[in-house]
Amino acid sequence: MKEIPDKLYFKIGEVSNITRVKPYILRYWEGEFKVISPVKSMGNQRVYKRRDIELILYIKKLLYEEGFTLDGARKKVREFKKERSKQMSFKFPDKKYQNALKDIRKDLASIKGMLR
Repeated sequence: MKEIPDKLYFKIGEVSNITRVKPYILRYWEGEFKVISPVKSMGNQRVYKRRDIELILYIKKLLYEEGFTLDGARKKVREFKKERSKQMSFKFPDKKYQNALKDIRKDLASIKGMLR
């Protein structure tokens, strides 16, 4: 397996090269696994993020190495995403920190909206 380059965005050909999965299969998996969600660039090309590539590699392992069916792989991916989100969620005991983080999140969402 190739190392994932330290970039923000990847075109479908780069993802295909990194994962060794043909582009038509990547497009098919987008429909089968809703967690793979590349955005379309202004030139109407698929643009993947690093987490998309990591999920593609995980799906490839489930299907090709571990012998899962598409349904079984979908279930495993959902479980994986659930576990990952549990690991990333944490609570601050002090309400003031929670409110500060909520404010930061709102500000970041606002900035993201301005950039679109």
